[in-house]
Amino acid sequence: MTDAPGTRKNKTFATWLALLGGSLGAHRFYLHGKGDLLGWLHPLPTLAGLAGALRMHNLGQDDHVAWLLIPLLGLMLAQAMLSAIVLGLTPDERWARRFGQPLQASGWGAVLAVIAALLLGGAVLMGTLAFGGQKYFEYQAEQAQAAADAAGSAPAQMNQKPTQ
Repeated sequence: MTDAPGTRKNKTFATWLALLGGSLGAHRFYLHGKGDLLGWLHPLPTLAGLAGALRMHNLGQDDHVAWLLIPLLGLMLAQAMLSAIVLGLTPDERWARRFGQPLQASGWGAVLAVIAALLLGGAVLMGTLAFGGQKYFEYQAEQAQAAADAAGSAPAQMNQKPTQ
């Protein structure tokens, strides 16, 4: 499970890495090495979400592509916070067994990272759900308005006499 035998993995450091760089896979590279496929998959949706945020900043809120990309950023940030929580709450005994190292108490550093991850993760997840829901219902309202406009103009066109 580790990238090199005998390499010590610090639980507190891994938890803070997940908190601060987890959306880019930093904690996975620390724990599993540079060859970790899941670690390499983290940056793609994160960068796509950042591109969506930049698109919305530059093109405004009516950009439908940004609507699709921004929730990716929120979901990646939320999963990074969940990873930090899982890593920080892993019992020290299990951590030592998993990485084949002597038992080492993690202390308050991991607890503080878990608290920060709970706060940030909850806020990011709620914001992502609110943003995605709002944009979905706005899109539905636009489609309904376009259909109503199209249906309202059809009878008016049928009442007009053709000109020759």
